[in-house]
Amino acid sequence: MNNLYRHLHHNHHHRSAFRRFLYLRTKCGVASSSKPATKTNDNEDDMPKVIYSLGPAMGHNRYVYGIDSNSRIRYILNALEDAKLTPEFRGSKIKQLTKIRKATLEEITSVHSRSYYSFLEKTVEDAKASEDGLIEIEKSKPLPTYVTGTTLNDSLIAAGTGLSLVDAVVAASRIIENPPVGFALIRPPGHHAIRDRAMGGCIFNNVSIAARYAQRKHGLKRVFIIDFDAHHGNGTSDAFYDDPGVFYLSTHQDGCYPVDTGRFDDIGSGNGEGATLNLPLPQLSGDVAMRTAFDEVIVPCAQRFKPDMILVSAGYDGHHLEGTSDWQMTTRISYPLAYGIKQLAEDLCGGHCVFFLEGGWRTDTLKVSIEESFRAFIGEPSIANNFEKQFDYWLKDEPSSQIKQAIQRVKNLHSL
Repeated sequence: MNNLYRHLHHNHHHRSAFRRFLYLRTKCGVASSSKPATKTNDNEDDMPKVIYSLGPAMGHNRYVYGIDSNSRIRYILNALEDAKLTPEFRGSKIKQLTKIRKATLEEITSVHSRSYYSFLEKTVEDAKASEDGLIEIEKSKPLPTYVTGTTLNDSLIAAGTGLSLVDAVVAASRIIENPPVGFALIRPPGHHAIRDRAMGGCIFNNVSIAARYAQRKHGLKRVFIIDFDAHHGNGTSDAFYDDPGVFYLSTHQDGCYPVDTGRFDDIGSGNGEGATLNLPLPQLSGDVAMRTAFDEVIVPCAQRFKPDMILVSAGYDGHHLEGTSDWQMTTRISYPLAYGIKQLAEDLCGGHCVFFLEGGWRTDTLKVSIEESFRAFIGEPSIANNFEKQFDYWLKDEPSSQIKQAIQRVKNLHSL
């Protein structure tokens, strides 16, 4: 374990700026649309701290034994049950939203083209008629994109699950001061999908569709999207590149898939110039890099933007045991990251916050990361160290000078 990482976790006198943020709430304005006058704290103890919903897509890619297994969401649910992080064990603290719907054609085409939707309709029928029931439509590595007979239906459910959670969080915010965080445990993931085609295993851009929906349905005009997946969310970036109403902020591995997007100087265009922030971090970046990025980049950006809602592309594939990136995050970072984002939402936008599952393909690390996020949401202690301590000797020194240079460069570009 590197010295900085050891010092951060084992010297109780040390308090990073990131940790100070967890205890010292920021004092920023909240848009009037986010603070109805009828809010009360009287019944807060009876309200959940997190609402989750499932879009398991059991028919999508059912024959593909790759990293996006059709058992992925069910595995997460079983893990939450084993960890006693479901309504059965936590009562009112945790709620599963079971009443979800499909996204409509109008909602999908707020981000994607009608011709792409028609292509998917035809390809699904072709897959049903094919010998193996499967058609490859895009060849990204490490995650190509396949279509099976249920892919369109499953993808509409995935996008609709996110919209249902947006509705639930906004509804709760009308009656209590700190509404629950939403978490869409869904597949296919979404942040690589662009307007006219699928990419990187993503069919519809779930978080982008939710951002447009929040604006149009609920009047939440300023949406802040945080993407901490190890891979750049090129589709989300493209969707809002010239839109000043959506701030897209991505931390991702420099030079990782997709290699030609997510550069420092990709900051938006036209009226949206400055509303895209890319922070490519070097190989071997770990928990210290993410903590620093949160404190020095994510927090001040959110404070300055003053969003009406925060949406999160929650990708857990930066873990050091993953095979799809060269970062070395641990599951220990999941708790403070989830807690910090929750606090940002409470301070800036009336608690309007929904997480969307993106990457994270190794099931043992994925389950711990999501369990830690849930513990952060409900205010229970982290237990990630029980899992990670067996791997600590694998961690290498983080490239501190390169990380510092990257963070300083993006701060200079965006006047932070």
